[in-house]
Amino acid sequence: MAEIKIEKKRPVWPWIVAVLLIAALIYYMYSSDNETQSESNVEIENTTSAQ
Repeated sequence: MAEIKIEKKRPVWPWIVAVLLIAALIYYMYSSDNETQSESNVEIENTTSAQ
């Protein structure tokens, strides 16, 4: 009689956690980039209006 090899399914939740972490990292990088750009724009506007 032949052996039938049965593989157990791997859990899906580690992939879900990894995708959420990557999405959170991308969101953090995007939001911090916009805040930095906004602050530098304010500084440029203040220096040009003072002259």
